[in-house]
Amino acid sequence: MSDQQYELTIGWLYPKLMSTYGDRGNVICIERRSQWRGYDVKVLPLDQSATVTDIRSVDVIVGGGAQDRQQEIVMRDLQGAKAEAIREKIENGTPGVFTCGSPQLLGHYYEPAFGQRIEGLGILDLVSVHPGENVRRCIGNLVIEVTATRLARDLEEMTGSKPYLIGFENHGGRTKLGKVEALGRVAYGLGNNGEDGTEGAFYQNAIATYSHGPLLPKNPFVADWLIQTALRLKYQQPITLSSLDDPLAIQAREAMFKRLKVNVPTLVQ
Repeated sequence: MSDQQYELTIGWLYPKLMSTYGDRGNVICIERRSQWRGYDVKVLPLDQSATVTDIRSVDVIVGGGAQDRQQEIVMRDLQGAKAEAIREKIENGTPGVFTCGSPQLLGHYYEPAFGQRIEGLGILDLVSVHPGENVRRCIGNLVIEVTATRLARDLEEMTGSKPYLIGFENHGGRTKLGKVEALGRVAYGLGNNGEDGTEGAFYQNAIATYSHGPLLPKNPFVADWLIQTALRLKYQQPITLSSLDDPLAIQAREAMFKRLKVNVPTLVQ
């Protein structure tokens, strides 16, 4: 099968309710990097009007951040058969990137500063709690050394160097992991809770993180991993993506690492 025959459907979780911090850039990045390779791409909003059939049809899932009120609306909608369809997709290996409010959505629960606990889907073994309005938010640039075993191995094979991610965090909630692998170790910033040095979570092929930026345009090799993983699962073939020229992205990363005084390996161009 040639590149031109590949088709990819991106499922975008609640784009009107969970796009507070510009995380639509992650959707655009996956879409563009697929199109540049000649793939046919469809972006399917997974919102209140979406059906279980819609959820089951997607090849990769993207979820962004939300305010507490919007997250409550999402959780009221994402119940029953729709919740089970999301759970099935993730458990069966559908890749995805879930930022800020979305990992809280996939965890056991989120306790806001005000109001009642918001129950999650329980897919990721983690809980998130807002410590109160008088506690400072976690805001600023974020650098993560990817330590999730399989993901770190895959990304190193793709890039030729140990993977580091750069982004921007802005969250009030603090997340504690249970029996789920951390996405990585904080090299700069605060991460999940500012205490244990962990950032995000990785489960099956789902990447959960507090890193905005958006994440994928700053780390395009992660977008490629999502695309490649999605296509391999869909077509059941050992698909390897053709390379793209990313000098500006690489230069931007190197400039930020230098500015933050974080020493990381140079990506192989």
